[in-house]
Amino acid sequence: MEEAVTAGQLRERGNALFQAGDHAAALAAYTQALSLCQAEPERAVLHRNRAACYLKLEDYAKAEADASKAIEADGRDMKALFRRSQALQKLGRLDQAVSDLQRCVSLEPKNKAFQEALRALGSSMHEKMKTMSCTDSKVEQMFQILLDPQEKDVDKKQKAAQNLIVLAREEAGAEKIFQSDGVRLLTQLLDTAKADLMLAALRTLVGLCSGHRSRSMAILTELGSSRLSAVLGVEHEQVSLAACNLLHVMFDSLKEGMQKDFRGKEDAVVLDSSKEQKVLIKDLLELLPLEGASAHGRDNALNLLIKVVPRKSPKDINNSMSLWVIDQGLKKILEVGSTVCGAPGSLPVTENSRMSASVLLSKLYDDLKCDAERENFHHLCEDYVRSWFKGQDLAGKLRAIQTVSCLLQGPSEAGNRVLELEGIMDSILSLCASVREAHQLVAVEALIHAADKAKRASFITANGVSLLKEIYKHSERDSIRIRALVGLCKLGSAGGTDFSMKQFAEGSTMKLAKQCRKWLCNEAIDAGTRRWAVEGLAYLTFDADVKEEFVEDKAAMQAMFQLTKSEDRSVLYAVASTLVNCTNSYDHEEPDPQMLELAKYAKQHIPEQHPKDKPDFVKRRVRKLLTAGVVSALACVVKSENPALTNSCRELISRVFLALVAEAEDRGSVVAQGGGKALIPLSLEGTEVGQTKAAQALAKITITSNPEMAFPGERIYEVVRPLVSLLHLQRSGLENFEGLMALTNLAGISERLRQKILKERAVPMIEGYMFEEHELIRLAATECMCNMAMSKEVQELFLDEGSDRLKLMVLYSGEEDEKLRRAASGTLAMLTALHPPICKRIPQVTVHWLEILQALLLSPSAELQHRGAVVVMNMMAAAREVAEQLIASEMLEILSVLAKDKDKPRVAQAAQESLARAVAYGLIEPNPHQQ
Repeated sequence: MEEAVTAGQLRERGNALFQAGDHAAALAAYTQALSLCQAEPERAVLHRNRAACYLKLEDYAKAEADASKAIEADGRDMKALFRRSQALQKLGRLDQAVSDLQRCVSLEPKNKAFQEALRALGSSMHEKMKTMSCTDSKVEQMFQILLDPQEKDVDKKQKAAQNLIVLAREEAGAEKIFQSDGVRLLTQLLDTAKADLMLAALRTLVGLCSGHRSRSMAILTELGSSRLSAVLGVEHEQVSLAACNLLHVMFDSLKEGMQKDFRGKEDAVVLDSSKEQKVLIKDLLELLPLEGASAHGRDNALNLLIKVVPRKSPKDINNSMSLWVIDQGLKKILEVGSTVCGAPGSLPVTENSRMSASVLLSKLYDDLKCDAERENFHHLCEDYVRSWFKGQDLAGKLRAIQTVSCLLQGPSEAGNRVLELEGIMDSILSLCASVREAHQLVAVEALIHAADKAKRASFITANGVSLLKEIYKHSERDSIRIRALVGLCKLGSAGGTDFSMKQFAEGSTMKLAKQCRKWLCNEAIDAGTRRWAVEGLAYLTFDADVKEEFVEDKAAMQAMFQLTKSEDRSVLYAVASTLVNCTNSYDHEEPDPQMLELAKYAKQHIPEQHPKDKPDFVKRRVRKLLTAGVVSALACVVKSENPALTNSCRELISRVFLALVAEAEDRGSVVAQGGGKALIPLSLEGTEVGQTKAAQALAKITITSNPEMAFPGERIYEVVRPLVSLLHLQRSGLENFEGLMALTNLAGISERLRQKILKERAVPMIEGYMFEEHELIRLAATECMCNMAMSKEVQELFLDEGSDRLKLMVLYSGEEDEKLRRAASGTLAMLTALHPPICKRIPQVTVHWLEILQALLLSPSAELQHRGAVVVMNMMAAAREVAEQLIASEMLEILSVLAKDKDKPRVAQAAQESLARAVAYGLIEPNPHQQ
């Protein structure tokens, strides 16, 4: 009987909180009451009350679910019917909402509130039907305005275009446009060649194609792939970008098909769309070498190919699309990569075109699965380079050398192969001394890219250093000198971070770095040339003295961050490399002392760390970078969609972020500048190492910051998957520990977050780490499980037959490690309160259960005593037979002593309630001296 009173008290508390406007707290009170209440009529009332809370909190799906449970218990519950109708109305299910309201009116015909609500809802439905019926005429009207050459009202045309775009975003509107001969009319808009009308048409077509395979197929048939690629190649940059977006949406719709809701119907209409995809890709490839295509159109085509051709994952065994593109279009891609800017008849390209070509080539090469496929790729590249080099004039040789540069920046293995072709290296070295700047630029850049590859380094060190020094000292052109300097920087950094392996004389590296910073800060030099100064620093910053000077130079840091926003995005990798060096976030293993002794004995070279690469120096450099605004710069880089942001570049940025959040006091600053938001995409895409580093950085932020502040709104739910990835067995112990700590914080925030963690299948992994030998990981897993146990699904897991979950939690409550005992006993206290059947199971899981509970109650720690007392109180309340077992032991004497302890009121109260329960069961006589 007392249990019903407790549930009743909670309901009354919930009612008071609801009246006071604290709907979230009222919801919690009703939920707790539900966990204690077994009687169906009372449960129905609690579900009805929760529905009211959910309506106020605007969670209409849950409001509808709770109201439905109340109606299941009593079909004449008018309050529940009315609340469900309100929820259904908000969910857009108007016909069902009307049905519920009609039932309310039939049950209470004179209720004016019900009558008014039904009238309003009927009017709303009528308006919706009316709107739908006149959509056809609206569509026709919009097209008339847009296609009328006599219409001079610009605002009217803009409004008609916007209305069309908005209408196409809704499924019903998109279907109306499609059925109203919309595709033919949109084609007419495209054919006007007027930028504003073309943009309206393309953006409307995006709405029609999004997530709809059969419409995408029909539109592609009507418009024609060649027409779309022609629009992609126009001079107007926005129109080209809009066409690129449309093609991307089409690819997604053709590849993935309909969204799940409509998939069955759609697949019945369209079975295979691979032919259409190939037609689109073929036209994109044809656009690349087309002289009439615009430079940004060419870039958009390359970027689109990067996104849609290679496999999304190595798990997908089908790489046929990549093989087909290599056979059909590798030479067309190389046409862009081999373009020599300013040469007669060269293709129009942007600063990013050749980098995009390199990225696409690299992705295609990485998508190959066997030696035969890679050999075919090499032969095609070699044939292309030979076709320009042999029997050609100087212009042909320049194209061949430019192709080598393109390949060395992309699939470097293929680049090294063509570099070894007869005469290529000699031509590069001879052209480095050319009197013509354009020729010299091509040759020096090729030499720099070649110097980056270990295979050629010894040859170039012997033959290229003296040449580059000559160019650097005697060239009158900054564009040439800066490139020669980068070549020297690359060769000078061959020893990496090894302090004892320096190529140049003492002080030379510092002089090179000073010149790089000087050029970097010189705004009179164009961004494309200044980019090379960052390339130089990316190599020179292996030297700790260079790092120290660089972070002291605020102007140089700001200039570098500013370059990340320039149109030439190929600078991103160099910026990221420089920052990785400055923060020492590259991989470096501590050598085994025994191996060091052996190396000394064998007189082998032993790498040495620079004194200024010790932790204190690194920490100071990180602080200087944070002050200079490194987080904002990197956040902007991550946000931008650019092919230069390759997976390897993402990994470098993730490494930097992990270094930036190493100290707890810096994490707030990183979050404030947008670091938290930037880390989420980095943790979900890229190399496995990069994703793990970003996930670990997210974990560090989640552990020490308020997660709801660090990741506001829906963003907090995106953090769960990266954190769960840290629990995989191949991750390090530190990554496991930090992942568990971060998930513990999230699990304590809300049920929705716990559900998200459950959905990511994290619970079995958390359980696994509860058996870990390392005490901190074991503790973190137990604390995480404690918070997860607030979920009904997790509580049920502790009752699974054949499971040791509950046994482990009871045994951990008796461990020597106080923190582990605290976490485990806290979990037991919560489980026994929220899920009473667990109380009956505890005596069955281990013979030591009584002595463990007694040890908790006798603990010198007030916190452990309280947790033990709550577990005992819950077990006493759960069942008479459990209470008998407890009272038959020394527990009665312990409870009697604790009930009188005025210094620990919470422990005393729990003990008193246990004794009162024993009296109610008739197990002990009431004490007349106690209240």
